[in-house]
Amino acid sequence: MKFSKWMKKSLIILISVLTFGMVTPSELHWLEEASADKNTNKKSAEESKSVHDGNDHSFTRYHGVTKDQFLLTMIEKAENTSYIKFGEKIAPKIQDEFKEVILPKMEEAISDVTASYDAEDLTELAISEKPAGGTGEKIFHIYNMKSGEDIIRFHVRRENPPQQGHWFNFHYHLRKDGYVKHHDLGKIYWDKNTPPKWGTGTLH
Repeated sequence: MKFSKWMKKSLIILISVLTFGMVTPSELHWLEEASADKNTNKKSAEESKSVHDGNDHSFTRYHGVTKDQFLLTMIEKAENTSYIKFGEKIAPKIQDEFKEVILPKMEEAISDVTASYDAEDLTELAISEKPAGGTGEKIFHIYNMKSGEDIIRFHVRRENPPQQGHWFNFHYHLRKDGYVKHHDLGKIYWDKNTPPKWGTGTLH
């Protein structure tokens, strides 16, 4: 709370009268300190937050973080967004293998792509938070907020080779090769039966 000068004076007079002068004006410096602390805490909370751009595209921006903190936050977000994409019908069956095999490779890919970025450059990067549902491939993209360009796209494709059942092919695309090449992250076997659509059910 920010006090105006006349409110401060009125409060000082009132407290002095009620306490018979036992509390002096110099002891009321806590008012200004409390106000300053509140403003500082508010600023810190806003340094890393989710926002929306003009296309109603959810993303998370990062400010004031080291490269290690950035990578850690990105991987945590990548894992959470992946589970949202899987949905409650697919996630329980593949999440352990995903975390053990695919996620470390995602981390390695993000680390490689952002290796040349300094801490200031990282503040321009954001991670999307809306994976594709149905049979769409998109898990999440990491992109530059200034240019709007994706720097890396993480996807998962459904495959059904003859007599081999259904598989999930995890891969990523890079801006530097026009998003054409598939950079392999690994495959996870589903079943002989067709898997449910992505995002089926809600994870709690």
